[in-house]
Amino acid sequence: MAETHVPLKNFRNIGIIAHIDAGKTTTTEGILYRTGLTHKIGVVRGEGDGATTDWMAQEKERGITITSAAVTCFWKDHKINIIDTPGHIDFTAEVERSLRVLDGAVTVFDGKMGVEAQSETVWRQANKYGVPRICFVNKINQTGGDFYKSLESIHNRLSKQAFPVHLPIGFEKTINGVVDLIDMKAYTYDDYTDHELKVGEIPADMLEKAKNARSLLVENAVEADDELMMKFLDQGEEAITVDELKMALRKRVLAGDFYLVTGGDGRGVIVEKLLDLMVDFLPSPLDVDEIWGKNPKTGDEVSRKPSDKEPLSALAFKIAADPFVGKLIFVRVYSGVLTSGSYVLNTTTGEKERIGRIVRMFADKREEISKVEAGDIAAVVGLKSTATGNTLADVAHPIALESIEFPEPPVSIAVEPKSKADQEKMALALQRLAEEDPTFRIHTDEETGQTIMSGMGELHLDILIDRMKREFKVEANIGEPQVAFRESIKGRAEVQGKHAKQSGGRGQYGDVWVRFEPNETGKGFEFVDEIKGGVVPQEYRPAVMKGIRETLEGGVIAGYPVVDVKATLYDGSYHDVDSSEMAFKLAANIAFKKGMEEAKPILLEPVMNLSIVVPEEYMGDVIGDINKKRGKVLGMEAFKNNKEIIYAQAPQSETFKYAIDLRAMTQGRGYFEMELDHYEEVPEQLTQKIIENAKKEQ
Repeated sequence: MAETHVPLKNFRNIGIIAHIDAGKTTTTEGILYRTGLTHKIGVVRGEGDGATTDWMAQEKERGITITSAAVTCFWKDHKINIIDTPGHIDFTAEVERSLRVLDGAVTVFDGKMGVEAQSETVWRQANKYGVPRICFVNKINQTGGDFYKSLESIHNRLSKQAFPVHLPIGFEKTINGVVDLIDMKAYTYDDYTDHELKVGEIPADMLEKAKNARSLLVENAVEADDELMMKFLDQGEEAITVDELKMALRKRVLAGDFYLVTGGDGRGVIVEKLLDLMVDFLPSPLDVDEIWGKNPKTGDEVSRKPSDKEPLSALAFKIAADPFVGKLIFVRVYSGVLTSGSYVLNTTTGEKERIGRIVRMFADKREEISKVEAGDIAAVVGLKSTATGNTLADVAHPIALESIEFPEPPVSIAVEPKSKADQEKMALALQRLAEEDPTFRIHTDEETGQTIMSGMGELHLDILIDRMKREFKVEANIGEPQVAFRESIKGRAEVQGKHAKQSGGRGQYGDVWVRFEPNETGKGFEFVDEIKGGVVPQEYRPAVMKGIRETLEGGVIAGYPVVDVKATLYDGSYHDVDSSEMAFKLAANIAFKKGMEEAKPILLEPVMNLSIVVPEEYMGDVIGDINKKRGKVLGMEAFKNNKEIIYAQAPQSETFKYAIDLRAMTQGRGYFEMELDHYEEVPEQLTQKIIENAKKEQ
């Protein structure tokens, strides 16, 4: 397909967002079929090749979207870049980065289920970026599908400012079209595979309902324009023309807090009405206006208008490993022109990059193009040091756009290679996967020596392990992450550490008296020198401190590092010939071990701060669960949409699978943030268990 020149006002960069299984990918497939990109409608599960936009092996197998696929299509002289985003909660960051570069969105709902947990999450994300959207209630033609019930759930859980623009004709399996409330015509079909809709009169039994719904629509639309409002008040609804109504509705939708609702069978010909809504009411890049960033040289705020004549500014919003061309970097060009073969400045890293090939993506098919103009989305091959969230700009006129922030991944597992041969391959595989996916973190725990993988949920990590196996041929063992315990003391002890060795020739002699006591929480290790006179010569005292400090790392109860201990050197003795730094260091080692054992040693565990957002009806369950996890609730406050925030603390060992537990308790509607707050003593009954486990592993 040759590139067609489309004016910028006719561009639409649209995301399809929804809860898992609402039919988002199927709707995208329906759109591709209607716009002539595919010759048959892809089936998400079961027979056939799978959906066009799902091209990873795991997507085809599981029938879910994992990565955001970008695809371009054309409708009524408009160019539409569609990004089909994942619906599973583990991949919400994919939705987040897509919304950052989109101008508008279609929110898809399951006509049987209405608003579901992840519908709320993606809606909240779209609000955060101020993305105007329209609503499509899918699958209303199935048993249990109900457009009006779904609309009610949108009103109750998302926004009262959602108004039907089409009403379905028929009920459940008899649905065969819609009444369009703008032009008051009926659009029907005999079968969803029909190639065009039949335009006719509104069925008589729906006329009254349609008139009432239209009055409500007009009444709310005219609020967008004072003149129109006066006309409506003076002359009534009949005076408002179809063009005026469309103009007013567009204004209201673009404001970002007013939503048009339609519905139908996302597989079929009815998506033509959805396409019409996308081109009529969702924004072009010109509606979004200029984008702001900072000049990296001066720190001044600068802006770029959506125009080819402006200097280049583009944001890399996604990296994908393509089996045919290698690393693909998806970019949204906000201003200027990105040209193949040109040099650009990555203002995030400060490095110059050469633009290699540029490809237009038709899901897993691609076509090479020579340039990407302002307002457009495409993928670039050959960028070496560009990562998600980086800005690409004109070398002479640099701008750094606001980067994309990603949440800290809450679920962790330990991973180790099965063999030596896997070791090297695993490090490379993990690095590649982390480049692609900013919500996947990898680190080596310095204390436990484990390689820890962190992700957004079990499914997320499961898929990454699967990809490591398939794409990089790495076999790995998976285990639970270990808790980073600490040791300390509660009591006080004064002990002697003496190292004396005589075996012919020069001996070794070091003798110290050290007082051990607890230090303030968080203060770490403190060494105090209280030696009066020369009982321990000045040159040996640093060796005493060093001897204790080195021994801190290994602990005495279970081999964990020791924290918050104060050691005071107050007495000792030396030998003129046999004393040395080494001898005093060894004497300090002995003193430390004795002192720790006598000063009531304790085990400490990390305690996390939790901020948990839950719908009111699940408060009791969540609080009860926190108590079961040895946690405590610190406070609560009201949040929007009948939700509460619970502030709590719980030991880290109890929170490894909290993301999964919370989802189960709240039907997926609860979410949380977590960070380390402090260390506190482990209850006695658990201490023994931890010590036994530590000894087994030694």
